Amino acid sequence: MTVRAGIIGTALAVAALALPSPAAAQRLVSSLSTHQVRVTSNYTGADLVLFGTVEPTDTAPLRPPGSYDIAITVSGPRETMVTRRKGRVLGVWANVESRQFINVPSYLAVVTTRPVGAIAPREELLRHQIGLNNTVLTQRIGTDFADVVPTDPFRRAFMRIKQEQGLYSERPNAVTFLSPSLFRADIPLPAQVIFGSYDVEVELFADGRLLARDQGKLDVRKDGFEEFVARSAREHSLLYGLAAMTMALMVGWLSSVIFRRD
Repeated sequence: MTVRAGIIGTALAVAALALPSPAAAQRLVSSLSTHQVRVTSNYTGADLVLFGTVEPTDTAPLRPPGSYDIAITVSGPRETMVTRRKGRVLGVWANVESRQFINVPSYLAVVTTRPVGAIAPREELLRHQIGLNNTVLTQRIGTDFADVVPTDPFRRAFMRIKQEQGLYSERPNAVTFLSPSLFRADIPLPAQVIFGSYDVEVELFADGRLLARDQGKLDVRKDGFEEFVARSAREHSLLYGLAAMTMALMVGWLSSVIFRRD
């Protein structure tokens, strides 16, 4: 795909996102098992549980069991990354081309009741950016900024790396309805996640249309001694520097005493 075509595709996606959503029929309420994950030195990941319910309104009673689809998207703090392609240059493997991904989610998990493509038409999925292939990942292409087709080799390489790290995932059939209106889902949070605020978006579909949406937040932050050191360096930089220098001098002096040869 050419750069111009990529720009046009991105413009269409942005324009679609600006269109008004269908009026909500039922009301959607959801909540995470915890809204704050504290990372310590022995943190190896976490499994979050999201519960939600579909509530009827005066004008829209509950539909029969099996009528609804749920799509849950959790996205982490934004970051800029570079994907490189290696090739032979004068018989030596070297980086011959690169693509910069601008302000993309560091973590992206999509959890749904069914495969994403079965929930709604492609245009509706693109409009609401549901699914890894339907999420806009802005890239720097020369002097232009655009997203490209999901089969673009740089986009595929970026997705593959993120999925191997456990930072991007798409889990169909992972949302379970416990009753006609109550549902739950497990959301894995790997050890490699970065600290910051995460967006949680839950969307309710029926007959391929968006009926309701609920949004929440998740905070991932350091805890324990690591957080104390980081906060001290950030809030008391002078005292932190003096303490670090003093500790280095003491360690050096102690080492000279222990290993001194008489």
